[in-house]
Amino acid sequence: MKNRTSALNEIFQTVSLGAPEKAVGFVLWRVLHRYIREIDRALEPLDLTHLQFTTLAMAGWLGRSGEPVTQAEIARAGEIHAMQVSLMLKSLDAKGLIQRTRSPADPRAKHIVLTAAGLRSLRAALPVVIDVQSRLFGETGGPGGDLLKALLRVEDACED
Repeated sequence: MKNRTSALNEIFQTVSLGAPEKAVGFVLWRVLHRYIREIDRALEPLDLTHLQFTTLAMAGWLGRSGEPVTQAEIARAGEIHAMQVSLMLKSLDAKGLIQRTRSPADPRAKHIVLTAAGLRSLRAALPVVIDVQSRLFGETGGPGGDLLKALLRVEDACED
């Protein structure tokens, strides 16, 4: 037990950043999960989860032009695993917030369209999510804010 304790102390003194709260990745992980919990709580009265909202919002954003939107496009745009998007779309479809129809060009693909109920839900949810973001991140997380700029720089640096 003493050797293990010594080894652990040595690792955290020589290999780590000194403590979890000094590691950007760890802090980002905690903030992300706190953010998701807060969004889930705020959206609960609207019968949406964070991921359902994100999927609905991505489908709406990508569908602004009137062109068909596919599940694969939503997954790519949101960097969400295709299986998660599929599950969210099934849930949103069951709630009557979207319609999924087979693509005439590719029978494996489905076109995603927000229903009138989906539009109402998105209209109600967006201010709720923006309010949570403002409460948690303040002006620094808003459009043009320093936090947003820093996160976008990180995102750009992570491009494949």
